[in-house]
Amino acid sequence: MTHTPAFPTVSMIGLGYIGLPTAAMFAARRVRVIGVDINQNAVDTINRGEIHIVEPELDMIVHSAVSEGYLRATTRPEPADAFLIAVPTPFKGEHEPDVSYVQAAAESIAPVLRAGNLVVLESTSPVGTTEQLVQWLAAARPDLRFPGASGAVDAVDVHVAYCPERVLPGHVVRELVENDRIIGGLTPACSERAVALYRTFVQGELLVTNARTAEMCKLTENSFRDVNIAFANELSLICDRIGIDVWELIRLANHHPRVNILQPGAGVGGHCIAVDPWFIVDRTPEQARLIRTAREVNDGKPQWVAGRIRAAVRECATGARRARVAVLGLAFKPNIDDLRESPALHIAESLHQAGDIECLFVEPNVTALPASLAGGRLVSLDEALAQADVVAVLVAHREFADLADRLRPGQAAVDAVGVLRPQA
Repeated sequence: MTHTPAFPTVSMIGLGYIGLPTAAMFAARRVRVIGVDINQNAVDTINRGEIHIVEPELDMIVHSAVSEGYLRATTRPEPADAFLIAVPTPFKGEHEPDVSYVQAAAESIAPVLRAGNLVVLESTSPVGTTEQLVQWLAAARPDLRFPGASGAVDAVDVHVAYCPERVLPGHVVRELVENDRIIGGLTPACSERAVALYRTFVQGELLVTNARTAEMCKLTENSFRDVNIAFANELSLICDRIGIDVWELIRLANHHPRVNILQPGAGVGGHCIAVDPWFIVDRTPEQARLIRTAREVNDGKPQWVAGRIRAAVRECATGARRARVAVLGLAFKPNIDDLRESPALHIAESLHQAGDIECLFVEPNVTALPASLAGGRLVSLDEALAQADVVAVLVAHREFADLADRLRPGQAAVDAVGVLRPQA
């Protein structure tokens, strides 16, 4: 007996690191998915059955979905039964949230909406964005009834909800299916419709709340992680000042039954943890004091690491030529290609753009350097180690696991992620 999906056609607006895997999950359940993205290259790549991002297992799923006719991509929205919005929500100026991409997505789907549709915002957003989304949709389609837009509660034509993702890059395919999800409808009926949509592929629990609480839940989760990382990063600064090995200190402290300190790094990156806490600070600046301080600690760590690299360079006698630094890792975390808000990239940019150091960049997960490193050299690990005066380890990629055994005797190194420490 063939199962009929609750929503036979789903439109995914945004085909990036979250949108494309989510689209693929629906398509794998034989839901017809129309992927929409303004990036023509991404659209063309997907329509060939290929992917434009690095994510394990995703390439096979997309290839199968496209080959079987369940997934196709386009640059303009088309009618569908459900619309999911997964577009960027960066900040602008002094950490002010920028929801212009959400507004653009809303205005792009408005002409093709029809009674009975469901619209779900997945983008991490400031509290109140889902309500703002409704205002944009209602302004563009006064012929349709939206929840809350005109006093309507359940007597609406288009249901609207907020459902953030909570996945780990490199494990997105598995976690989209297995992780619990927060469903925040603007009304109980909106939540019910959204639950039916995500039950298509989600095996985890679907936890229902209102839209504002769902929005704040996503921000809270990432702020919690940011504060804990900031504690580890601040410890690394303190230990450096007083001559203590921070990695040993944390290992010993974590033997306490109720202590679990995270590992320090070059900073905090990615589109979530490095951005989301500012959405809380922007909305409640007087109350969010700890969250603001954690952001400042983590935002300051790349500059501190860059200073340590420069100090190591000054200690190297290179004669008339510029010192060479092997910059190992550009992604925001290990074993992915995502450079968004990457502290490693920020460090690389500061060294490269100063012009007084020759940088040899090693990033196993990309094939070309970003525009901010134009003129730089992307080389193999072997080439970098052979030529570098200083080795700077900024990301713990698996390719760097045996790095301690590959350094030349006496070769200077700055290790921001603990790769060179003996494994306990």
